[in-house]
Amino acid sequence: MKRCYIRIPESISIDSIEENGYTLSASQYVDLIMPNKNYKLVGDFLSLPLKRSDLGVEVGSLNYISKSPFYFLRTKAFQSYSFLPEITPESALPIMPNVFVKQNLQEGDLLISKDSNIGEIVILEKDYPNFMTSGAIYKLPVNKHRYYLLAFIKHRLFREQLDFMVPKGATIRHAKTMFLDCKIPIPNKNTTETIKYVEMLTQAIVNKEKIIKFRHKNILNAIDNELRQNQKAINFKFDFPTINEIENSSRLDTGTYAEQFKEIDFLIKNYRGGCFFLDKNHLKSGNTPNTRFIGDIDNLKYRWITPTHCSDNGLILIDEGINLKGNNNINENCLLLVNRGQGIDCGKSIFYNFNDYGKGHHNQGMYKVFNYEKEKLIFISCFLNTQLIREYCSKLSLGSKMKELKMGHFLQIPFPNFSEEKQKEIVKLYHNDNITYHPEYS
Repeated sequence: MKRCYIRIPESISIDSIEENGYTLSASQYVDLIMPNKNYKLVGDFLSLPLKRSDLGVEVGSLNYISKSPFYFLRTKAFQSYSFLPEITPESALPIMPNVFVKQNLQEGDLLISKDSNIGEIVILEKDYPNFMTSGAIYKLPVNKHRYYLLAFIKHRLFREQLDFMVPKGATIRHAKTMFLDCKIPIPNKNTTETIKYVEMLTQAIVNKEKIIKFRHKNILNAIDNELRQNQKAINFKFDFPTINEIENSSRLDTGTYAEQFKEIDFLIKNYRGGCFFLDKNHLKSGNTPNTRFIGDIDNLKYRWITPTHCSDNGLILIDEGINLKGNNNINENCLLLVNRGQGIDCGKSIFYNFNDYGKGHHNQGMYKVFNYEKEKLIFISCFLNTQLIREYCSKLSLGSKMKELKMGHFLQIPFPNFSEEKQKEIVKLYHNDNITYHPEYS
C-alpha cells in the first residue's frame, strides 16, 4: 500500500478557521506527516531567488509552423514516469525564428511546471540551444544537491504537499511559486552520506533513461537506413485514387489517399527483401472485466495494461495491478498494440516480456499479437514505433474525435522482411541482457 503523507482532521476549531481567513475549503486544513525532524523548503535549495527571467515565454499559436530550427517546449514534455523531457511532436512545437527567445538551456538544468501538470520536473540530459520553454515552466537555479532535490520533487511526499496547497476547481491549476514552500526532508542521521547515496541512485535512473533514449534513436536509424538503402529500382509516383480504389476501401474521408501515406506504403513494399503481414489468427482484442479491482501492483495478482501505460519507445511506463473475476488474457510473450487515441498514437506497440512481467491483463484499447518467436515480436514492435509507421497509422485510422484502428487495419500494415542478421541487430538494441556499455549520448 502506498503511504499517504497528508492527514485529514476529523474536526477543526474556530481558531483555525480564523487563521485561514475564514475559508471553508477542506484542503486548507490538512496536515503534512513527515517523520524527519530536519527539512528544508524547495526554495532553500536555490542558489539565487527565482526571477522573471527564469520563467519561460509564451509565443502564441499563430507562431507555430510545420518546420523550423527552433522549438517551443510545452509542459506536455514533463511526465511523472520520466526524469528526462519527453520530446515529441506534441510537446516540442516548431516556431517562427523571429519569436525565439534564447534561454541557454543546458545539460543538468532543472525545469519545473507551475501550471497544468503542476510540480512535474525534469532534468536536461544535454544542451538544448534551439529550444525555449513556455510561460508555465521555471528553470530552477540549483548548484548543490540538484539530484537530491530532483528525487524528492518526483516523490509522492512533494506531490501531496503541492496538491493541497494549490486551489482546486479551475480547469487548469496554477501553482505560481507555491512549490518553493514545499518541505524536503533532510536525513536525521549520517546526513552527508545519505544525501550522497540518494543522489547516486537518482543519477543512475537518469543515466538509464539516457541509454534508453540513445538505443531507441539507434533503432530508428537502423530501420530507416536499411529500408531506404535497399529499395528496388522503381521510383515512387503519386496518383490520385481511382474509382476501383475508392470502391475497395468504401471510404471517401480517408488519409490513405494522401501522398505521404502512399509514399510510406511504397517504401515498405518496394524493399528488396519483400514484406510480410500479421496473421489474423494471431491477433486478438482485449477487454475490461466487469468485476475487477485495480491498484498497487505489489498487492494484486496480474499486471494491468492500458494505452496510458505505454511509452512512445515501446516500454511499460506505469506499474499497476488488477484482480479480476474470470480469466486473464496475457499468459505468454506478446505484443500489445494501441488501437485508439490521438491519430499518432494508434498502432503504438510494446513488447510484453512474460519472464519480466508475469501474468497480466490488457483492456479493449489494445490488441494482442501472439504465437510468434520472441525476436520477431520485438522487431515488429520496434518497426511499429518508428516515425514512419506513426504517420502511416495516423492516416490509416478512423474517427473524428477519438481515432481508432480496427483489426482489419492492423492486418494491412506491411512489415519489411529484413534479413535475420539485421533483425537480430535491431532486437539487440532493444533487449539484450548481456551487454554493458557507456555510450556517448547525442
